[in-house]
Amino acid sequence: MRQIVTSVFILASALAAASCSAAPAGDSSAASTPAPTTPDTAAPYQVSTHGNFNQPWALAFEPGTSRLFITQRQGTVVFFDTATGTNGTVTGALPTVDYGGQGGLGDIAFAPDYATSKQIYLTWSEAGEGDTRGAAMGRGKLECGSNNACTLSDFSVIWRQTPKVNGRGHFSHRIAFSPDGKYLFLTSGDRQKGDPAQDLTTNLGKVLRLNLDGTPAAGNPFADRGGVSAEIWSYGHRSVLGLKFDSQGRLWELEHGPKGGDELNLIEPGKNYGWPIVSNGVNYDNSDIPDHSTRPEFQAPAISWNPVIAPGNFIFYSGRMWPEWRGEAIMPGLGPKLLVRVAIDGTQGREVARYNFDKRLRDVIEAPDGSMWIAEDGVDAKLLHLTRP
Repeated sequence: MRQIVTSVFILASALAAASCSAAPAGDSSAASTPAPTTPDTAAPYQVSTHGNFNQPWALAFEPGTSRLFITQRQGTVVFFDTATGTNGTVTGALPTVDYGGQGGLGDIAFAPDYATSKQIYLTWSEAGEGDTRGAAMGRGKLECGSNNACTLSDFSVIWRQTPKVNGRGHFSHRIAFSPDGKYLFLTSGDRQKGDPAQDLTTNLGKVLRLNLDGTPAAGNPFADRGGVSAEIWSYGHRSVLGLKFDSQGRLWELEHGPKGGDELNLIEPGKNYGWPIVSNGVNYDNSDIPDHSTRPEFQAPAISWNPVIAPGNFIFYSGRMWPEWRGEAIMPGLGPKLLVRVAIDGTQGREVARYNFDKRLRDVIEAPDGSMWIAEDGVDAKLLHLTRP
């Protein structure tokens, strides 16, 4: 496969975006105030471009292989073998997605016991009655019979957002497994409704802790309430597009604010993160929302951005290829078209660099060798491979 290699440089420029508006996929649009500057130094990587993909949303390496699986929002799953350059397709029992707005096929995750179970998890937006929809999650068995073809079978729905509502935004549906492999954590967006994020009788606007079969995990903070309340780990969230454990086993989420106020949060069980009562942004009509500092009873973000960075996802970087980045959160941006590095100081975040790109960036993943793969957003998107020069 032909590779085009270019050098990418950091530009400490005036960047701006408003997160989760009516832009494509509802993730960003232009705003007006300058972003904080960061050190003006050359980016320590080179970029090669690979393939053409249709609205990629999530990336996941198949354990023990060099195959990188990619969900595409209209409802397909494909893969790219990063060692051979071979492309492949997943067929079989894929779910029927309700595509439109921010909706479509979402996350893909390989079960902690994938080596023996061959189970994978998918999330997507699912149609309901009367022009309603909500996020759903299912799991099935993946069999790869050749280098360019895999089949999904025995697929079933194991979780749904409750209730289904109208609109096509803020599904969130990111998956993270606990470091011990016993639990599945899942983000459930507020569906652009706001108030349900504070309502413990719904699972909208929440981070959830589930068993691997999608049922509520024992010992959750609101288990005594029963129903979907038993799923809830934390609440008061808006549109959560990143969910990761760090090397200490702590859970973090990356959340889109309204006009300003994107957040990186350290997630603790039972805590309320404030949306829509507080935010470090403002409403889209420029009306005020009280800042986090005015309501200390809510959990404040580790770091927030105003203007937004409109992140697509993030990783905690191992340091294998860039030792100086060890432990940092690496975030691709949808609105300002950038890659952001954030150092973690205890329970706080600190932006240390941002690197400009030509197109919106949807997802990032670290390869076993420490290089990084990034999916551009939108139609005719490319995979970008970042390596040390």
